Amino acid sequence: MSTPHNNAKKGDIAKTVLMPGDPLRAKFIAETYLDNAVCYNEVRGMLGFTGTYKGVPVSVQGSGMGMPSIGIYSWELFNEYDVENIIRVGTAGAVADNVELRDVIISMSASTNSNYAAQYRLPGTYAPTASWTLLSAAVRAAEAKGSRFHVGNVLSSDTFYDDANSLADWQKMGVLGIEMETAALYMNAARAKKNALGIFTVSDCPLRGLSTSAEERQTSFRDMMEIALETAVSLGK
Repeated sequence: MSTPHNNAKKGDIAKTVLMPGDPLRAKFIAETYLDNAVCYNEVRGMLGFTGTYKGVPVSVQGSGMGMPSIGIYSWELFNEYDVENIIRVGTAGAVADNVELRDVIISMSASTNSNYAAQYRLPGTYAPTASWTLLSAAVRAAEAKGSRFHVGNVLSSDTFYDDANSLADWQKMGVLGIEMETAALYMNAARAKKNALGIFTVSDCPLRGLSTSAEERQTSFRDMMEIALETAVSLGK
């Protein structure tokens, strides 16, 4: 079988998928960490690979930028390819004062300025939340690595260039960082009764004018990748 966005066949994709936004980061993870990696998708350049890490089958696939894009790819993985776990591995901008460049954020929850939840016709405000199974495993992996990490709330924003410049308002509410996809991923996982988690490397500190290079964002940030892979291994045991 295939979908309009993925030409993989049933069985080509592992039960656990690491999902960076950048397909070239997916390629980097596959080539750097996975044994016997095979490319299963090239549609729209959204590369997907399956291999093994420490003997456990793992896939890695790009999602593109923004909630509509990860909404499509994660929905298909959960509902068409029987994926059980998606771990988003991406970059985030620091919002909280104590979050520094290159720190890791593990997203317990994802606030959003998006209207993505409107499709569920809920009589209130939904709170997108990570899977405890994945969250607790990622925290254990981060502790074992000795990584500098934070656990808490992120903001999944529909806007990269925000005319309202509202980060200081979100900072007051304890938000750790800002990114663009996780709330939709968590909602798709909840609806499909599957598991999801967002793990991020801080690529910039917009309130302080600090940033990393595009090449560094694509091919480094290994703590985040290795925490996600160790989480995947814990699920396969």
